[in-house]
Amino acid sequence: MSDPVIIDARGHKCPVPSLRLRKAMEGGRAGEHWTLLATDPMARIDVPFLMQELGGQVVQIIETDGVLRITVESGDVRTG
Repeated sequence: MSDPVIIDARGHKCPVPSLRLRKAMEGGRAGEHWTLLATDPMARIDVPFLMQELGGQVVQIIETDGVLRITVESGDVRTG
């Protein structure tokens, strides 16, 4: 497994973190990993819903010093 692509959405409020993650995942392949960095606590709720919509899954959520690090894996190549 390669290192996940990092999407930095720190300082942005909902829905920007999820929208940036969705945009980054466009054209990706099933099984690829992305890590979203976000300071908006709503990302903890929004990203799992996004993954459900896209057929992917949340692999890990870590919060350190107010920054959420949410790693996801795509399950469906149709992310648009």
